[in-house]
Amino acid sequence: MATVLEIIQGINQAAANAAWDGAHEESLQADGKARCAGLQREDGHYIHDRRVMDGFNVKFHGPVLRLTYQAETRIKEVKANGFEDDIIGRLQEIVKFLKKEYKAITGNTLTLTIEGEHHILVQRMSNYRTDVQAHCDYLIGGLKDVVEVNEGSDDDRLDSAIKDWLALGPGNKRPSNDTRKGK
Repeated sequence: MATVLEIIQGINQAAANAAWDGAHEESLQADGKARCAGLQREDGHYIHDRRVMDGFNVKFHGPVLRLTYQAETRIKEVKANGFEDDIIGRLQEIVKFLKKEYKAITGNTLTLTIEGEHHILVQRMSNYRTDVQAHCDYLIGGLKDVVEVNEGSDDDRLDSAIKDWLALGPGNKRPSNDTRKGK
């Protein structure tokens, strides 16, 4: 059974193997193995064709993996039918790649179950281009002993310190070094 640290390091390495531009070219890889994660920039040649700006990132929120995707697209692509489905499809392709690459790195399988729905934000940058940001949360299987993000910890040191400080508030006895006149 893998530890939490091993699982997170495996996912980070799987994401790092395809996150850099050129990972899909065999000639640019040290091991000569192309890694395609389903990004738009992987289509065509990396020098001769029009450059497409897109990429992905992974973040961890307790036992939840947040997969984010960012791209620059043309307005006519946003207005086309099926644009949302295309972005959701890209997120699903990235998840498939992460699972496959994780298996190749660690030898273990990665279970990601979708939690919630996909969120897509499109912002206009000019009359021609837009910025697309999408994310989706996935529950990582096999993670145990992980504290939920909003759950907090059992350590009440700070809470008791604040209560002691509030006890010194107005209406209570003044400290011995207070030389002010009045109350």
